[in-house]
Amino acid sequence: MDINSEKKQRILSRYKFHDVAIEELEKIHRVYPDMQLLNGTYTFTDGTQKDLLKLIGNLPVTYDGQSYNFPILLWLLDSFPFTPPICLLRPTPAMVIREGRHVDARGRIYLPMLHNWDHPKTNVVALLKEMSTKFQQEAPLSSKASGDEDPHKLLASISSLQKEGGVRHHDQPHHKVSVIGGGDLGMATVMSILAKGMVDKLVFIDVAESSTKGGSGDLEIFKLPKVEVSKDLSASAGSAVVVVTANAWSNEQSYEGVVQTNVDMYRGIIPALARHSPHAVMLIASHPVDIMTHVAWRQSGLPPTHVIGAGCNLDSERLCQALDINLNVHKQAWILGEQTGGKVAVMSNVGTSSSQASQRVQIAPSSSASKPLLERALDMTKNRGQRSWSVGLSLADITQTVLTGRHKVHSISTLAQGWGGVVSEVFLSLPCLLGANGSMRLAETTLGQEDRSALETSVTSLSDLMTKLRL
Repeated sequence: MDINSEKKQRILSRYKFHDVAIEELEKIHRVYPDMQLLNGTYTFTDGTQKDLLKLIGNLPVTYDGQSYNFPILLWLLDSFPFTPPICLLRPTPAMVIREGRHVDARGRIYLPMLHNWDHPKTNVVALLKEMSTKFQQEAPLSSKASGDEDPHKLLASISSLQKEGGVRHHDQPHHKVSVIGGGDLGMATVMSILAKGMVDKLVFIDVAESSTKGGSGDLEIFKLPKVEVSKDLSASAGSAVVVVTANAWSNEQSYEGVVQTNVDMYRGIIPALARHSPHAVMLIASHPVDIMTHVAWRQSGLPPTHVIGAGCNLDSERLCQALDINLNVHKQAWILGEQTGGKVAVMSNVGTSSSQASQRVQIAPSSSASKPLLERALDMTKNRGQRSWSVGLSLADITQTVLTGRHKVHSISTLAQGWGGVVSEVFLSLPCLLGANGSMRLAETTLGQEDRSALETSVTSLSDLMTKLRL
C-alpha cells in the first residue's frame, strides 16, 4: 500500500489524526495487502466536495459454498480512524446490486459496526471481517443475465429471486402492509389504509408490551376483508410497509425514563420485524417520533432510506392547505425540524400544478416574499392538534406513496446527518422524495439565521437525549 506519493501525503497532512491514521493504514495493509490506497474527491449530499483518501479492493467472501470477490470502496473521512469510513460497493457493468438489510439501492453499505463506531475498539480490519460475515449470509451483488448465459445459472438466479420475494405468488401479496400496535392510533391507521383501497393484505398485530392496546379483539369479531389479526410478529413477513404505532408508556417520572421504556419495547420487536421483512419501508409513529425513528434504524440494521418517521407530514399537509385555500398560494410547502418543536417552514420551487417531474422539485431559498406567507399559514394551522384519526390519515398517505411508487415529496423524519451542515447523527423531518425504494432527501437550501438556529437547537437536544438512552 503506497502512502508516499506527493498527492497522498498532501491529503494526509490535512487529516486531523495524521499519525494514528498512518498506523491504521499500515495495519490494514498487513491483513489486506491487495487493498489499494488512492486519492479522490468525495461529493457530500449537500454538494460540497473534499479531497480524501479511499481504499479500493476486492473482499473475498464464501457464499453458498462458492468463493467470490466483491469489489468495495471505503472513503476515509479526514477524522479517520475516529469516524467510520463511508462504505460502498463497486459493481462492474456485469453486476447488479441486491438491495437488502446491509446494502441500499445505490450500493451504500450499512453494518452494525458502522453504527456503533468507537475507535480503537472498532477499526477497518474488524469492519472488513464483519462485512465478509454479513455478505456470506446475504450476497450484495449478482451477475446480470445475458442471452448466452448457462441455463443452470439462470435457473439458480430465478430460484434466488423467488426466495427473496422477487416473484409474486398467490400467497405472497405484493401490497402487504403490517400495522404494529393497537389502540386508537393503530385502529385509525388500519381503517385509513383500508380506505385508500391499495392493499392486498393488511396484518394488524397488537404488541403485548404496548400500552396502546385495543381494537384487535373487535376486528376479530367484526371481520374485515383483507385484514388479518395476529399477536405473532412473524405474521408481518413479506410486508412492503411496516407501520409501528406502539407506545409503552410507564409510570416513570422523568421524560428520559419514559422514552427509555419505549426503547426497551422496541428492542423486542424491531429486529424481528426487520428480519421478517428485510426489504420493507419501516414507518415509525411511536413517541417521540424523531427519537424512536432513530432508535428503530439503529436496532433494525436496515438502510436509513428504509426507516422513516411520520415526522411533520401532517403539519406540512395542513400548511399546504392553508396556503392554497386561504392565501391563494399554489405551491407545495413543508415543515422541517423536530416534530415536537423547533419547526421551520419552507416552500417548493415549483407550483402544485407544474408539469415538471417530481424529481426536479427542490426547496426554494428563503426570501422576504415567501417568509410572511409561510408565517401566516403556520398561524392558521396552530392548535389543530395531533389526534389519532389525523395521524392515521397521514400515515396512510405516506404508505400509499410507498406502495404506488408515485414519488411524492413528504416531510418525514429521516437521517439528517450531512444535510444543511448537520454533523451529528440525528433524525429530523426533512422533505424527502418517497417511493417503493424508500426515501431520498431533497437538496438543502439557504435558511435564514433564525431558522438555522431553530434547527441547531433541535439537533443538540435530540443528540443529547440519544446519548442517554440504552439502545
